[in-house]
Amino acid sequence: MKNVGEARETPRGTPQEELATGERSTRNRVARSILDHGPSTVAELAGRLGLTQAAVRRHLDALVADDVVEAREQRVYGTRTRGRPAKVFALTDCGRDAFDQSYDKLAVDALRWIAEREGGPKAVAAFARARLVAQARAYREAIEGVSPDKRAEALAKALTADGYAAAARSAPVGEQLCQHHCPVAHVAEQFPQLCEAETEIFAELLGTHVQRLATIAHGDGVCTTYIPKTTTDAPASTAGRNPA
Repeated sequence: MKNVGEARETPRGTPQEELATGERSTRNRVARSILDHGPSTVAELAGRLGLTQAAVRRHLDALVADDVVEAREQRVYGTRTRGRPAKVFALTDCGRDAFDQSYDKLAVDALRWIAEREGGPKAVAAFARARLVAQARAYREAIEGVSPDKRAEALAKALTADGYAAAARSAPVGEQLCQHHCPVAHVAEQFPQLCEAETEIFAELLGTHVQRLATIAHGDGVCTTYIPKTTTDAPASTAGRNPA
């Protein structure tokens, strides 16, 4: 990741420079933790990084000033409990751009050309489907022989290896597959067929209907896919679409 919050230049080897370098390193760790785990509270960041909450707040203030992170109300799925919603910190578009991402203007231009010359949105959807089918071969190998209740976890590990910083976690009557990073988020903003194809592939891989609850491309902090609990091993034919 590119260094964020650059300090004023000081002569090399001075205590001031060493301090500034340490500050940048810790600040990068804070941003990376948000990338890997999604929107996070001060307490969560402090626990993961072994820092005091006061230190985390100081680094977050600098990251907010640099437009690397932003404060948000924590999204609650299901029934909201009483009390004020917790404040979480999420990466901004600028913050995501500081990490290596495998999209660029060429990808957008290529998909726009496909849409204009080869049949509109359906052609883009066909391309997205073909791309994900090829990508999913490695995911299929990762979950082969895994019991149904462990497939989401196995898929998350395979996605993480591809740069999606994914994790599976328990949810009411099922699980949630969370992708804290999306290498093609900016492309998917303009071409949601990429997200739709991915959701369909997840349903096929996991052998059950799934529902996309949120996507980074729609402005959410995490791509979240709900996987209902299933007692059968039968493949599903459809997948839920992002309601956003």
